Amino acid sequence: MHNVRHILSEKGQAIWSVSSQQTVYEAVRTMAELGVGALMVIDDEKLVGMFSERDYARKVILEGKASRETKVFEVMSGEPITIHPQATAQEGLALMTKKRFRHLPVMDQGKLLGLVSIGDLVNAVIDDQQALIAQLEHYVSG
Repeated sequence: MHNVRHILSEKGQAIWSVSSQQTVYEAVRTMAELGVGALMVIDDEKLVGMFSERDYARKVILEGKASRETKVFEVMSGEPITIHPQATAQEGLALMTKKRFRHLPVMDQGKLLGLVSIGDLVNAVIDDQQALIAQLEHYVSG
């Protein structure tokens, strides 16, 4: 079974972030340049929130705010839920499903290791299931 540490080792541990004092425009531009749907918000080397396309759509666009004037801290999702690197992909998916978000920072002893997305976890679960099916087929066929 894949754990979160294994998923990070396969996808890379790049930490893409913005500061809470940057403008929403700068954050959205960074997401577009990186081709990602969310960024971690880091101040003084501490994870303080998440900023996602969903935050932009619901808290900027729908509320008529100006993205060049609005700061990330005004619209970010604060106090992000994190996961430990030893957790399984299934545990991560269960947490994301229950809390209704798509990006999960990975923390170990207060150190930020990276970020996994719901897609990363779904792919890992599919790989695990395919491996189990192959093992069972091998066992049944002798």
